[in-house]
Amino acid sequence: MKITSTQRKLLAETALGKRKADTVITNGTIVNVHSKELTKKKDIAITSGAVAYIGNCRHLIGEDTNVINANGKFVTPGLIDGHMHVESTMLSVTEFAKAALKQGTTSIFMDPHEIANVFGLEGVRWMHEEGQNLPLRVFTTVPSCVPAADTLEDAGAELIPDDIEKALKWDNVAGLGEVMNFPGVVNGDEKMAQEIESTIHAAKTVTGHIPAEDPGMLQAYVASGVTSCHETVTRQQALEKLRLGMHVMIREGSAWQDVEQLAPIVTKDHMPSENLSLVTDDVYPQTLTELGHLNYVVRKAVREGIDPITAIQMATINAANYFNYGDTLGSIAPGKWADLLFVDNLEDMKPTTVITGGEVVYDNGKYHASFPVYTYPEQAKDSVHLERTLLSEDFHAISNSSSETTVHVIEALENNARTSKAKAVLKVKENVIQPDLEKDIIHLSCVDRHHSSGQISNAFVKGFHIQRGAVASTVAHDSHNLLVMGVDKTDMAVAANRLAELGGGMIVVNNGKVLAEVPLPIAGLMSDQPLNIVNTQVKALDQAWKELGCRMNAPFMTFSLIALPVIPSIRITNRGIADVDKFELITLELQNK
Repeated sequence: MKITSTQRKLLAETALGKRKADTVITNGTIVNVHSKELTKKKDIAITSGAVAYIGNCRHLIGEDTNVINANGKFVTPGLIDGHMHVESTMLSVTEFAKAALKQGTTSIFMDPHEIANVFGLEGVRWMHEEGQNLPLRVFTTVPSCVPAADTLEDAGAELIPDDIEKALKWDNVAGLGEVMNFPGVVNGDEKMAQEIESTIHAAKTVTGHIPAEDPGMLQAYVASGVTSCHETVTRQQALEKLRLGMHVMIREGSAWQDVEQLAPIVTKDHMPSENLSLVTDDVYPQTLTELGHLNYVVRKAVREGIDPITAIQMATINAANYFNYGDTLGSIAPGKWADLLFVDNLEDMKPTTVITGGEVVYDNGKYHASFPVYTYPEQAKDSVHLERTLLSEDFHAISNSSSETTVHVIEALENNARTSKAKAVLKVKENVIQPDLEKDIIHLSCVDRHHSSGQISNAFVKGFHIQRGAVASTVAHDSHNLLVMGVDKTDMAVAANRLAELGGGMIVVNNGKVLAEVPLPIAGLMSDQPLNIVNTQVKALDQAWKELGCRMNAPFMTFSLIALPVIPSIRITNRGIADVDKFELITLELQNK
């Protein structure tokens, strides 16, 4: 996606008036993210897909020049999402592109570490290849931690430093994906050190993930070569990271929403915004269709008091500069790709026209671009491997106690990627620990779905307020084993076995009946269906969760993180319960009585 020397020669000739422009945009108000100015009554001349000249362009209009009248609208740079996981949308890269482009996202830096945990480097290659011929610009950061925490869990694959070094050489690979194993980084883990060094040697960006608040750990992490973080959830954390020179990615996804908490670093602390960017991280289909993509995050930032042009900077040039693509992306200036949006007002950021590479790809509700079909290999749809059909007794949590026992409980938090550690005294019947609906404590299990090992860990969770039935998912960040949760263990078995039949997905079951399911046959993570079908399925899934008693926002996304042992404080993996603060496995029971 680099602009060639031949193209730059044509741009210079156009700027000098020696050749006519391919396209000229007139009658718009240009949003300049370099100077934070609004420029009226200046045209934009485009040649060979890039901006050649800004000003009065009448002399650059020839017989073959395409003249586009912006009709007084604002013309902004196309939005750039600097950190997101396409897999979290449950869509293929192509279907995601269709959903995101019309919302004004023209470039993404995706971290496909979800599929990497299932199929390794081959899975990353599939998604990267799919993104290279789309009207959406798709850059990849190579997953750094596969598995995320190899001492706590088992994934379907592993990426080693040689894999990272190989992938860094692919075209449009921008750097290293979020370095989640922060304890390993700060304590000199050789694998992490090699990956970071290879990325720096390749002159590419090392992106980060550090929810830990210990100042020594944070500064050791920065010293290691990691330069950003999207796991910042408080104003004080953001200020500390900015003062250490980190690039802070402010996240606003479907379930993890940090803009409200972090906007004051701009509006009240008056921090320079150059090292801040807006990202989505994880969004699901309903958000894409009803709220938007990165344009919604910009809109939210403006509502929280951030100046509209500053918010647009944080969703365009800041991300481009962070990944060292500011020479070709992120602003409307000579020598930059002509990725542009027409919007009626900067507060709403709802584009009526989207242009990438100088071509109109979306205009007034219709696409004017082709989306090549990418076919995943059959291997991609064979990712759920259970040892056998699961039974209700597989989900028994066993105790030596005869009456009651004290257990660790994982407490889920709404709209928050973190969990809290809780404890509870639960009854024991015939050596099986019982749930307690009055305390909102229900069964939780994690089943190995990669190696047919039959390995199952059983625990307890609270926070979802489920009163009946069961749910299950093969989307279980980041190792993506099979997660099952519920009140009724027979329903838990029905849900788990049905997902194995589907090749993966999400499901809700009650009284042995499937209330809703979202088949995700590509790696057990993504659908092979278009957005409208997936969106309908996800809406039905959301309603089915409510029928079980859950009123949490986007509960299936919060559920999918219950197995992520790199975000505090306590998780379940296929190996057992993980204390993330100590980065070690702990027993279910604290003591027997």
